[in-house]
Formats: sequence, structure tokens, C-alpha cells
Amino acid sequence: MGISSPGIGSNLNVNEIITKLMAVESAPLATMDKKAASYLTKVTSFGTLSGAVGTFQSSLAGLSSLSSFQSLSSNSSDVNVLTGAATSKAQAGTYRVNISQVAQAQTLASGGYKTSSAAIGLGGSNVINISMGTASGGTFGLAGNALGSGVLSGGITPGALSINNTAIATDASTRSAKLLADAINAKSATTGVSAKASATTTRADLFGGAGASSFGNVDTGGGGSYALTVGGITLATQAAGVAGGAGVTAASIDAALTGDTAVTRALADANLTFSGLAADGTLRFSNADGSNIAVVENVTGAVSGGINNSGSANNGSTVTAISSISLQSTDGSQINVGGSNPAAAGLTAGIGGAYSGATFSQDGTRSSGNIVIDNKNNTLQGIRDAINKSNFGVTASIVSDGSTGSSATPFHLVLTSSATGATSTMKITVSGSGGAAADPALEDLLSYDPAGVQKLSQKTAAQDTRANVNGIDVTSSSSSITGAIEGVTLSALKTGSASLTVAKDTSTVNTSVNGFVKAYNELNNQIKQLSGYDADTKSGGPLLGDSTIQNLQAQMRRQMSGAIQGLKGNLTNLSQIGISFQKDGSLTLDSAKLGKAVANNFSDIAGLFAAVGKSSDDQISFVSSAAKTQAGNYAIDITTLATQATQVADTAAPADTVIAADTVWTVKLNDVVPSVTTNTASVRLAAGNYTPAALATMLQSAINGATNFSNAGATVAVKVDDNGKLLITSNRYGSKSNISLTSDTGTAVADLFGAGAPVDGVDVAGTIGGYAAKGDGQTLTGQPGAPIDGLKLEVKGEALGSRGSIGFSQGYAYQLNTMASSFLGAKGLIASRTSGLNKSVQDISKQKEKFNTRLIDVEARYRKQYTALDKAMASLGTTQQYLTQQLAAIAKN
Repeated sequence: MGISSPGIGSNLNVNEIITKLMAVESAPLATMDKKAASYLTKVTSFGTLSGAVGTFQSSLAGLSSLSSFQSLSSNSSDVNVLTGAATSKAQAGTYRVNISQVAQAQTLASGGYKTSSAAIGLGGSNVINISMGTASGGTFGLAGNALGSGVLSGGITPGALSINNTAIATDASTRSAKLLADAINAKSATTGVSAKASATTTRADLFGGAGASSFGNVDTGGGGSYALTVGGITLATQAAGVAGGAGVTAASIDAALTGDTAVTRALADANLTFSGLAADGTLRFSNADGSNIAVVENVTGAVSGGINNSGSANNGSTVTAISSISLQSTDGSQINVGGSNPAAAGLTAGIGGAYSGATFSQDGTRSSGNIVIDNKNNTLQGIRDAINKSNFGVTASIVSDGSTGSSATPFHLVLTSSATGATSTMKITVSGSGGAAADPALEDLLSYDPAGVQKLSQKTAAQDTRANVNGIDVTSSSSSITGAIEGVTLSALKTGSASLTVAKDTSTVNTSVNGFVKAYNELNNQIKQLSGYDADTKSGGPLLGDSTIQNLQAQMRRQMSGAIQGLKGNLTNLSQIGISFQKDGSLTLDSAKLGKAVANNFSDIAGLFAAVGKSSDDQISFVSSAAKTQAGNYAIDITTLATQATQVADTAAPADTVIAADTVWTVKLNDVVPSVTTNTASVRLAAGNYTPAALATMLQSAINGATNFSNAGATVAVKVDDNGKLLITSNRYGSKSNISLTSDTGTAVADLFGAGAPVDGVDVAGTIGGYAAKGDGQTLTGQPGAPIDGLKLEVKGEALGSRGSIGFSQGYAYQLNTMASSFLGAKGLIASRTSGLNKSVQDISKQKEKFNTRLIDVEARYRKQYTALDKAMASLGTTQQYLTQQLAAIAKN
């Protein structure tokens, strides 16, 4: 039987011997673990460094922007009236602003309907055309009738009239249209409604009719007397004892009204005018301010003749002419007329209002188009959805007024222009397809023309913002006003006055510069902790002596110590604004020096931090740069200017052009090869007779009304050129700009443009600094491999050849941001270094694995050897025992 445990046969402690031998053999593993731990510590440290550099880079993002250093503050004295936002182009100063009107969109509403899903009309195919424009001239309001008959004697009783729920102060003395208008205007600030009295005019047949005189010769032979007054002015008098024909006659009245006479002067002073002749019965008197005109015959005793009297006795007469008023909404909204007796004021109770005497001018810059309504969508809901889908600048909704009952009609179609401004007034026409008449029910629902039929009711008018800035009147189609103050955008919030103070935003500059210094110092401190040496503790950071962190620190200091190359201005280095290095490598800021730089060179500070491009040609502007763009001053030479695609008619447009019904063209705009469907639209032209200018406006609106064009920002401008020819121009510049018109139905393209063919646009071409640049529209971009790689400029103007130069510089924040990017990211230097360290850890792990495998073999060998020794010694022990026994036996015998 063999030995089962090492050392039993020999009494040797084999396991202890092998354990100690293996401890010696495995000593290199500790060295490997120590090295791996060191590498992992560096990996962790580089993670910390990466985070610090990332934080530093994040702080540089805002500092790399021009706006961080060139911003100006704008403070309003009343933020409820207006606010302002200033750019670097603004000039410091205080501006007085008065907002008299704030822009709003037009809102139209239909009459009520029982349901929103019931069919409207017969269901035939009808075309709704919606166009946007301006309503000008005329008024929006209500026209009244002549004041009630009892007004002349009793006036208008208190409470008889209210406007927009405000009672108008009338009483027994309110006996004329003028006095009523004055009473209404006294409440205009509250009601938003003004009144105008119509001119008062005496009856056309007062002195006669149908051309025949009815003013008889006045006869006072019977002892009476006669006097004729108009508005209190005496026209004629006749004493007693004058025979008919010898005194007041129609001819004598006309004579008194001819030329510069005492009578005509008195009438003029009383604001009275006249026309016609008493001799032929056409004499009429008028008062423009709406005051009543009383024509009075004062008679005493026996008198014959006079007004409507030929030889008969005249007992005197009084005929008073009274006029009417009209109401005008100051903001174009509906007027609510109420009160106990509005009829006395010539008005009808209720809510109403419409344009009167206005004209409509279509805005060619706004899209317009046609919507087909048939038996698939001839309900309020269907019309709403069709309008919203068309995207013609109008939003449709259905509103319920909450009325109930069997006869209630609560549902109203409400249309609101998508944009504010006076040019957002709608014109809506309804026509039948194929020249057929429009469905009357749809016309009654939707027809709206400020210059004509207005079936829809205007609830709010399209209006501009109106303001006065430092004494100059300005308007804007939105609540934002730009251009009135250079570099400042005003936001009008409500009517009122306020002042806007624009000043250099020194606080933002100070914050930005201090932020730069703080961000750098935080990174520098982190680098110090990771790679520095502490003499007191005689210990170094985990990255002490590492080339990567040393390279990072050296690059940062080198970039910040040199002057900015290519920078145009009075500031080129950090020391000029008070930033300098301290002995420990951190930055310090001299606030006094910074303040002086801000005061004297405010606009130059941005160049120290951001990437800046300044062109000597004000029609060439710096757009952007790339990481490879090198600082410098580069000459600009333009060989080709960018152009837009055009199509021009071959002959002048006639004075009148007829567009047939159902005219549809296929329009391609800025298409590519192969063609893209979104660049093609089917455009319907509104039928009608057009002047050249109106035709251009209609074409522009129709093409721009195509939803896919507007979604892509593609538009055209259509005008009549100096030769009277129609000209279409794409809004896009360059080789991607093109136009194609194809006739489908109705009036052909050739009927308007003849043989005129479209011309595609071309890209700008030229060089920057003598290096090739690629043109795309009006943009010229430097090509790879050159110092101008990625430098992008926008080229406008009309000059070819030398166009000056562009000075490009990269500020400290921009450079440091680029440098930080080279250290960060998957391919950055830190990631590369970390990857190498991780690989070293992996290599050590593999070495350990191989070494452990070898240790197993060594231990096995030791055990085998000691097992053999144990067996040998056990055998020798047995032999020794045998010999001892034998020798003992021999000795005994």
C-alpha cells in the first residue's frame, strides 16, 4: 500500500516546504498587480482630467460667441407697454416711444347654423378663393338713418342709446345729428366707437319740384310783413305795403345769393352752403357738421306768396332739415347698439358692422389659393378642415355660442388670418366649377369682400402696429418693430408711452471675461492636483510626468501667451484687458484695466475670444469658419455673381388680360435631378380680368400659395418690369434655383409669356486669398487643403473682380475650444492615452494568467519530486529497521 500523504513516510513537512517554495516562485505576481493598479489609477485620473477639460470646454461655448461680448442692454421705463432687444449694431441712447396701435389678425365669423355636420348647399363643385391684402379707404361701422321725428321737439331721452354697453349721455337738448355725434364721441375712449354726423341738407323740393318754381312773389299790400331765414340767417325781408313782384321774389333771393353779398357772408359764417336756384325750384341749403337747418317764414298780418305759395295767403311756415349719424369702430370690431330707444338715434338694436366705401388691394407677397368644396366636404366641419389643410394663411375653427332650443343656431365658422398686420385682410370669393354659377348657400356663408359683399362679419380687423419713435411715425405688420432704431427690436405690448434706454452691456462682458478666467483656473487647478508634486509630503499626483497632461498644459499656456493673428482692432492680447499669468500658472484679472478696455474698445473685446471675420466690403459678410480655417487676411476676388432663376414674357402685358375659368398650371420650383415631387405643385389661377399689376400680384400669390413650396421656404416674386413684361423670379440664388411653368387647363402659359423661356440661376464664383472656393448660391466656401478651409462668406452686391479682403481671427476661447476638442472624444488624445493604459492592464492580466498556469506546473513538479523523496526515505527507513533487527539478532546469537 502506497503513502497517501506527503511526509508520512519520511516525517518531512512537505506541504510547508512547497508552500514556501511557491511563495518565492509567485513573487512576480505582486509586482504585476502593483503595476496594473498604477495603470488603473492613471485611467481614473485621466477620467477626472477628461471631465475637467469637458467642463472647461462647456464654459468656452458661450465665450466663443460674438454676442457674449458685444451685447447691449435695453431697459424700458414701462415693460407693460414695450420691451426691447438690442444687438451689437445698436447705438447707446434713450428713445421715446409711443404705441398708438398694436398689430392684430383679422377674424371673420359666419352666421349661426343648427349643426356643424349638416350639408350646406346642393353639393356641386364650387371653388373658394382666399387671398390676403389690405382694405383701405372708407370706414368700418354702421350707417344710421335720419333721427326720429320726435327728436326735433323732444330730443333723445336719457338711456335711449347705448354703444358697446356704455350709455350715451343724451337728453331733451339732443335735437340734432351733430349734438348726438358729440355725445357719442365723448364716450369714444370707453366704447372704441366714434360718430360722424352726415351733412344736413334741406329738401330737394322745398323751393319747387321737377324744375318748376313754387316760390310765389311775396305780396304785403294787405299790411303784413314777411321775413325768410335759413339757419337763423335772414335771406330776405319785405315790409308792409309792397305789391307782389315789387319785393321778395325767387329772382331777388337768387340775387341775394349771388356773389360776395352780406347774405352769402353770413351763411358762410354759419357754416351753411347752398346750391341751385330759387327761380327753378332747385335751391338747397347744407350744413356739413350735421346741425339742423330751419327754413322759417316769419309772417305778420295779411301776406301772400312765399314757399310753395303762389298768390294764396301765407300764415308762416317752418321746415327743419335733420340728418343722420354713422358709427365707426376705431379698431374695426363689431359695434353693439342698445338702449331703450335706439331708433330715436336712427339706429337699430343689435351687433353689426361692415366696411363702407373701402377698396381691397391684394398683397402679392402673401399666398393665395383655391379650395374645392363639393358633396364630400360641404359642411361646416368639412369647410373648416379644407381651409386648414390648404395653408393659405387662414385658420378655421367652429365656435358654439351656447344657444339651445329647437330654433337655436349655435354653430359659427370662424376664420382668423395666421399673420397679423393690415395686409392680412381676407377676401373670399365663391365660384362654380367650369364657369357654372356658385352655390347660393355657400356664397351666403363665405363671400367676403371689404369693397363689396360682406356675408361674414368682421370681429377683429387686421391692423399694423403703429408707433412714434423719437418723433418719427413707424408701422409694423407684427407686434415687433425692427429698423426704427438700428440694431434694436421693439416689442409692442399695448398702447401707451415709454422710453427705451440702450446702453453697453458691460455686466455681460465682465461676467463673460470673469467666467473665462474662472474656467481656466479651475482646469489649471485640476491639472496641478493630477500632475503636480507636493514638496511637503514628498508625493506626486497620479499623472506626474505624464506627457499627455504636460502637452495639454503647455498648449494652453502657449495659445494664451501669444497675440491673436489676423485680428483687426485695437486689442490683440489678453494683457490689454487685464488678464495675466501668475507664478503658479493661474490667471488673474485686473478689473480696473478691463473696465478701461470696455469703455474705450467695447466692440474689439469679442475678437479676443471668438472667431471673427471682418470684410472691407460691406456687401460681403463672414458666415462661419471651420477648425482648419487659419487666421489671416485674405483678398477676395469675384468672377461670377450668384443669380436667381427667372422667366420673363417676350412681349409687354396688355392693359387687360383675361384668365379663363378652371385655369390650372403645373409649376416646378427649385427642382433637382432626379425630380422631387415636393418641388412640383398644381396651381389654380383665379379667373377674371386683370391689369398687368393685378395679374402679377395674382400670379405671385397663387404660386406662393402652394403648400409644399411654402413648407420648403420656396417663393417667387412676380412683377411688371421696366419694359412692361411679366417677370417671375425665384427667391433662391444659385444653380439650384429654377422655374418651370406648364399649362394644364384654361389659359395657357404661352398666352401670358409667349415664347419666353426660363433661365436658371448660377452660383457665385471666385477666390479667397488666391485659393479656390466653392460657390453655393451667394455663399463662397474655402476648399480643403488651403488655409481658408471652411471659411464661409456671403457675397452680395453687383461688382466683379477685386472685392477687398476678409480678416479672419480665432480668439482665445475659440482656439482653446478647438484644442480641447483634440483632447476629448473617442479619437482624442486623452481617450488614446486611456486606451493605451487599459491595454497595458489587459496585457498584465494576460501575463498573470500565463504565470499562474506556470506556477501550477512548478507546484506539481515540486510535489512530484518531494513525493519521490518521501518514498525513497520511507524505503530507506524500512531497510534501516530490517538491518537493525538483523544486526541485533546476530549480536544476540
